[in-house]
Amino acid sequence: MAILHIFNPEHDIALASNLANFTAPHAGRQLRADLGFLPAIWAKEDDVVLVDNVEHAQKASRRVARQSGKVLFANVPPQEIDGISVWGWDKALKAQLKRKGCAPSLLPSDAQLEHIRQLSHRRTSARLLPLLQMQGTVGESYECTKPEEVEMLLQKYGQVVMKAPWSSSGRGLRFCDAARLVNSEKLIMNNWFHNLVERQGSVMVEPYYDKVKDFGMEFSADGQGHIRYEGLSLFHTINGAYVGNILATERAKQEMLSRYIPVDFVNCIREKVISHLDLGDYAGPFGVDMMIVKSTDGFLLHPCVEINMRRTMGHVALSLTPDDDEIVKVMRIQLTDHYKLKINKL
Repeated sequence: MAILHIFNPEHDIALASNLANFTAPHAGRQLRADLGFLPAIWAKEDDVVLVDNVEHAQKASRRVARQSGKVLFANVPPQEIDGISVWGWDKALKAQLKRKGCAPSLLPSDAQLEHIRQLSHRRTSARLLPLLQMQGTVGESYECTKPEEVEMLLQKYGQVVMKAPWSSSGRGLRFCDAARLVNSEKLIMNNWFHNLVERQGSVMVEPYYDKVKDFGMEFSADGQGHIRYEGLSLFHTINGAYVGNILATERAKQEMLSRYIPVDFVNCIREKVISHLDLGDYAGPFGVDMMIVKSTDGFLLHPCVEINMRRTMGHVALSLTPDDDEIVKVMRIQLTDHYKLKINKL
């Protein structure tokens, strides 16, 4: 049973546009071209990875993919495939694959695509967040459609983060500090808010927290209402943009987190996610981003910063997990003239 794998990192931006005829920004197209080989890391023997440049993908995959010699690369979908596994489904990708001749039976319906898009809205995480709260956690999220609502939250918390309902890593965020806002900045923020509400219907607003560590939990759903836990993801961001992941065993990653919060506490949150998150018929990988924050009471856990209804770099890291508890590496994406996946010892 051969599966066609596709790395489409522009997925989040495509969701925001919600257009079938969507053209990704240059950075998204370059990332897809440079790292299109990534699915070879988790693809099975005789699976096919769709890439822009077969020769580049074969060469790049040899450095990291454990099964690269058994996985095929192609720049057009082969006729004989039994299924399609993508980074994330959206209207644009479905249209691309239809134009390339993929059988309609292998593609999601328009209703399924809309379901994925609505699950990807940040209100999904805002609805899950209260269900995960317990002693030792923190986190609130509000969906706003009027600037007066943001003003009230800003007065209440002093500092807030405004987020676009659909946006890619590091984009669609605005940090707002009541003590530092001057009239010109208020005007810019107001314009940004109104433009976003016009395009996406609302803006998500959250209190600003003093973050000390990013991490996440990776899962997969079977489309029948069952969720399977895949593993922890310890990653690093700069201004919300992904930088890299720790490659280590689950035990080693739990040890790293235990310096801030108890492992049993983390496991309890994991079970709450599995029991409370209703994804309907969604089938595929997803991740829940979390963070450890500093407070006057010590360290607290924000159990649901956002939910990514797609494969994540955390899933990639899990596919590269070492077998030895003592081995810890770092996986980074570096940009020089091209994007490159680098794996180094910690």
